[in-house]
Amino acid sequence: KKDIPVANFIMHEIHCRRNIEVCRYCSELIPKTEMKNHIESEHVQVTCKCRMKIEKCLLTDHEVSACPLRPAVCQYCDIQLTFNKLQDHEIYCGARTERCGACGRNIMVKDLKEHPPVCG
Repeated sequence: KKDIPVANFIMHEIHCRRNIEVCRYCSELIPKTEMKNHIESEHVQVTCKCRMKIEKCLLTDHEVSACPLRPAVCQYCDIQLTFNKLQDHEIYCGARTERCGACGRNIMVKDLKEHPPVCG
């Protein structure tokens, strides 16, 4: 899967056929002597903390972007909680009120950013 000088191509192809395999799961080129270890270390099924079964090589991406138990931060109070609880928390948290120091009105936290232009 790489450019090889024509003069070396036949020897290179013989070497690759004898020593390299394409992983049936990820299509990576793996030395034949390391294939068993590659499959056991990268493609074994593991269980995430959310109880989803996933290939080990995909676990990190899942934990960062798809896991419902990944850490998330509330946009209003900066508290860290799990992603699956974020929406309910932000609805509650954004509905809290704080007194505006300029006009004295109670403003919902979710509206504080838009309040200064209409304050007073």
